[in-house]
Amino acid sequence: MEKQIVEINGVKFEVDMSSAKIISEYKIGDKVNVLPTITVAYLKIGYNEATIKFVYFNSDSKEVDIAPCRESDLIFNKSDIIIKMDREIAAKEKEVEDLIRKKNYFLDNFTKHFEAAMVVKTNE
Repeated sequence: MEKQIVEINGVKFEVDMSSAKIISEYKIGDKVNVLPTITVAYLKIGYNEATIKFVYFNSDSKEVDIAPCRESDLIFNKSDIIIKMDREIAAKEKEVEDLIRKKNYFLDNFTKHFEAAMVVKTNE
């Protein structure tokens, strides 16, 4: 297990090189910039929602700090997060159902207009 220290924006990370993954593949001759980037997933918890957000942390990152999290900072539990995510899924499913109803209404009531227009065009 080969470990290497990588410093990104002043923060040092110990990376296990045996499990590090290549994110992109390039061909010989491709022009590239070398920017090690770490993807950090975090929860944004509101009154009615819990959303997973991502921060892409590298030497160009501005106004981003990564700090250890204490147990006392974690004021949520798994079941509360799942309930909030399920509520958000249900709301989005209702939005999809509403869009489907609108599409069906359009097909039932507006396509007659387009059929009439096609008949006029073919008779000219």
